[in-house]
Amino acid sequence: MTNEKKGMSGEALYKIFIYVVLITLAVVIIVPVAWVFLASIKQNSEFYGNPWALPASFYWQNFVEAWNAASMGSYMLNSVLVTALSLVLLLVIALPAAYCLARFRFRGSRFLNTCFMAGLFINVNYIVVPIFLMLRDGDAWLKNLMGSGFLLNNLVVLAVVYASTALPFTIYLLSGYFATLPHDFEEAAYIDGAGYGQAMIRIIFPMAQPSIITIILFNFLSFWNEYIISMTLMSNAQGQKTLPVGLLNLMQAQQSSAQYGILYAGLVLVMLPTLILYMCVQKKLTQGMTVGGLKG
Repeated sequence: MTNEKKGMSGEALYKIFIYVVLITLAVVIIVPVAWVFLASIKQNSEFYGNPWALPASFYWQNFVEAWNAASMGSYMLNSVLVTALSLVLLLVIALPAAYCLARFRFRGSRFLNTCFMAGLFINVNYIVVPIFLMLRDGDAWLKNLMGSGFLLNNLVVLAVVYASTALPFTIYLLSGYFATLPHDFEEAAYIDGAGYGQAMIRIIFPMAQPSIITIILFNFLSFWNEYIISMTLMSNAQGQKTLPVGLLNLMQAQQSSAQYGILYAGLVLVMLPTLILYMCVQKKLTQGMTVGGLKG
């Protein structure tokens, strides 16, 4: 009985410790986010008092000025287009590639797996300059050939670069999951007359839905918040900058003019899409990786 009581008390203390840690982490994350939301609806005069005081009223004009006067609306549209195109390109390339590398053995498959694994250890920020130089030289060649270039200051090319840099992590994650799926599902589809492509699209991809949603969320956050590549490749683009670059311009402009409400409204505009997306897919992220099984 004494050992049982000690075991129960130890387990209770462990649970209390876990709850304390989780609550502390939640407070550390929620308080700054809530403060930014409250600051975004304050008038500028309220920032010179107690920074923790609640706003006297909901001053929505900050969002109107950030959206229109600071061009955050056009920056957000650019980010939406680049992020959506990047995710589409990434999924179209990564899903079949990961499926083939995980389910089939062919000449060169190990080499390709090694190359993608090596890509995991390359920090994209370290190769921004080589990417820029390649695109600049390509633009110079196109100008000599056709009179104009399109590789720099182009949202489509930026989306291609985003998708390319995300391929190693995405293929590694998806191929690792595809390798765990039993072959019985595909064999049953082959017996029913399905081809390799049909089995992949109709059988494997629906089973991999939680994994696919996970990589969509991770890459969405990466593309949406990316700054260095966008700033480098879109340096001379007028009206085509993405939201993080536009937010930096807004911060520099509003700090010099002491318009803090507009600044925090811009921060909220950047955070909202990521929060909404996470709330929409959080159940998919936590559900079982496979549901059901073979009948028979």
